[in-house]
Amino acid sequence: MLLLNATYEPLTALPLRRAVVLVMCGKAEVVHGDPAGLQLHAATVSLPVPSVIRLSTYVRVPYRAQVPLTRAGLMHRDRYRCAYCGGRAETIDHVIPRSRKGPHSWTNCVACCAKCNHRKADKLLSELGWHLRVVPTAPHGPHWRLLVHSGDADPLWRPYLGVAA
Repeated sequence: MLLLNATYEPLTALPLRRAVVLVMCGKAEVVHGDPAGLQLHAATVSLPVPSVIRLSTYVRVPYRAQVPLTRAGLMHRDRYRCAYCGGRAETIDHVIPRSRKGPHSWTNCVACCAKCNHRKADKLLSELGWHLRVVPTAPHGPHWRLLVHSGDADPLWRPYLGVAA
């Protein structure tokens, strides 16, 4: 379930149980229910299964300039494709190896298949004659934190995540 602030900006993804508790306590309202029309039933109340909920009161979120580098975030950024051959990525590779003082950063890490990662080892791209398919960059925007933790986003969330999602 997608949780929106009172201003309709995305905050986080929640488990169904937490979303239902927020709605039942009056702290949130359902913006979009389940498209299949599923309902949750209790002894005295019936509630549509929420897909997107909005908080009733505004919650101030601390500003963070950088998105933290995580394996899930890197794989999402590279769309689970190897930066060298374009195959299915399974691992993470440092373009400039850590053994050669390469940083552990968004601009030096790429998603990589096991075969390319093994062949590259601790060599530089220039030593192998390889090129990156896409230059790695740091992601930006509030939707990145959300998508990294929620896996594949529900299509109903797209209007609330912005253009970059």
